[in-house]
Amino acid sequence: MNAISLVIGAICILVIAYRFYGIFFTKKVLKINDNQPTPAHVNNDGRDFVPTNKWIAFGHHFAAIAAAGPLVGPVLAAQFGYLPGYLWLLIGAVIGGAVHDAVVLFASMMKGGKSLSEVMKEELGPVAGFCTGLAMLFIITITMAGLSMVVLGALAENPWGTFAVASTIPIAMLMGLINKFTGNIKLSTILGVILLVAAVFYGPNLQGTWLGEVLTLDKETLAMILPIYAFFAAALPVWFLLAPRDYLSSFMKIGVFIALIIGVFIINPAIQFPAIIPDFLNGGGPIVAGPVWPFVSITIACGAISGFHAFVGSGTTPKMLNRWEDIRLVGFGAMLVECVVGVMALVAATVLHPADYFAINTAPERFAQLGMTIVDLPVLSEAIGMELEGRTGGAVTLAVGMASIFSGIKWFSHLTGYFYQFVIMFEAVFILTAIDAGTRTARYLIQDFLGNVIKPLKKTDSMFGAIVASALACLMWGYLLNSGDIASVWALFGVSNQLMASIGLVCGVTFVLKIADKRIYALTCFIPLAYLYVSVNVAGIWMIKNVYWNEAAGGYNVVNGVLSVIMLILGVVIVITSIIKWKELWSSPRFSKVAVNS
Repeated sequence: MNAISLVIGAICILVIAYRFYGIFFTKKVLKINDNQPTPAHVNNDGRDFVPTNKWIAFGHHFAAIAAAGPLVGPVLAAQFGYLPGYLWLLIGAVIGGAVHDAVVLFASMMKGGKSLSEVMKEELGPVAGFCTGLAMLFIITITMAGLSMVVLGALAENPWGTFAVASTIPIAMLMGLINKFTGNIKLSTILGVILLVAAVFYGPNLQGTWLGEVLTLDKETLAMILPIYAFFAAALPVWFLLAPRDYLSSFMKIGVFIALIIGVFIINPAIQFPAIIPDFLNGGGPIVAGPVWPFVSITIACGAISGFHAFVGSGTTPKMLNRWEDIRLVGFGAMLVECVVGVMALVAATVLHPADYFAINTAPERFAQLGMTIVDLPVLSEAIGMELEGRTGGAVTLAVGMASIFSGIKWFSHLTGYFYQFVIMFEAVFILTAIDAGTRTARYLIQDFLGNVIKPLKKTDSMFGAIVASALACLMWGYLLNSGDIASVWALFGVSNQLMASIGLVCGVTFVLKIADKRIYALTCFIPLAYLYVSVNVAGIWMIKNVYWNEAAGGYNVVNGVLSVIMLILGVVIVITSIIKWKELWSSPRFSKVAVNS
């Protein structure tokens, strides 16, 4: 199997899905049109509700949803072979992820840009709303701290990466000012891209300079800086830092993967992995402990379907869209582009020899038990300039795989180490865009929760509410980041994230039954919901039984098991409440009238 076959197949399927299924879902199922102004116009406050050009909104949304998930998840899932992850990425993104993102964005806009917890409260009652809000706050806190820990590993003692990432902040502010006061998006875009490229290429020159010394930061220092940055990103007006920074970052992200696609077309590397690795299909793998189902759908979240997208789709993005028609591009389309990112990450991992892949992603002691012999890793380590064995987590594997593809280009081969460091920095930027948007979303959730008690907090346009809620959000995940406690609960993220996606689809079924002309249209949300909800519960129970409450397991942790139980119970309460509402909507005389008229 050659990589080019997987890439062409994926792109063709996703383009067809956007052209036909995207139009059907937004036009026929959701009945989207531009007859009414969007919440960005109705509630325009110049801070959070700001009508935004659709391409800038797309850039923000894509940058926010495409964090570490589509980069790392497919790499880790390669443990099962390339086929399970490839199929789940395509099927999950088209049938589940794009539908989920579009319908959550639509539902939030229909409710004036409110968060998903507020939407669920209005649609399904206070119990479902409270459970949804609690689940969202729990998941977003874990997500921000967990993603930040990945950034620490990428930027610690790395002045080049730190300089390039930090440069995006003043560049974005400059772009925001140009957009705000001149409206010249083309000028700000060209200037921003030029400055970003200059920052990236200047980075290596910092080695040995005073600025390089200043930017050579340890993990503890970075762990203090990241929440401070996130506070300003969450509290400042969205047009000043958050939106232009995410828009700018999206150029870098999409540009890198376009370059990777071009590299695949030029080199056409062979996929060295088998379609399926039977030894680990039933569990016991060195990277993902559980069986291929349901864990391929848990390990690969972003790139296929992810609950984290519901935070963005009911947080920042619904307050920015200029037209209702933009939902198809921003909600449905951005998810499909993220799927391409996931496919390319899978390709980058599987062009490596399986033994080299497992040597990078497992501890040396565990790798020794696999009975494998590394093939190309010594050569790659020499070209990159660092030892690669035992660098677990997926990020290094992606960078090595991408660098190895480009090393096949003769004139590029001597730049392998440079490109490896560039990809590490690129991943950090990818993740930070989710951290700032996620923190702003956590701010909205906190304002919704505490606003019921402290009324001034409820006003999203209140400077007092924005500052207090942003500070509280940063303190919550910043504490976990600095204490290191998040390492013990990171395994919860996979299950809780997909449970969040299930909640988003529950909202989708409810809205479709309310507005669609035909009951059968509800299947667009119900089919992916049924699959994902069953997968989440099977995976959660498997982890509780075999890992969290199994004293013989390496991940034994009673607290993790308790938290898993709580999350699964919250999901059950929400589903039961929704089924009661669905029965009421199913019996609505509106459907009978439609049937008679047709």
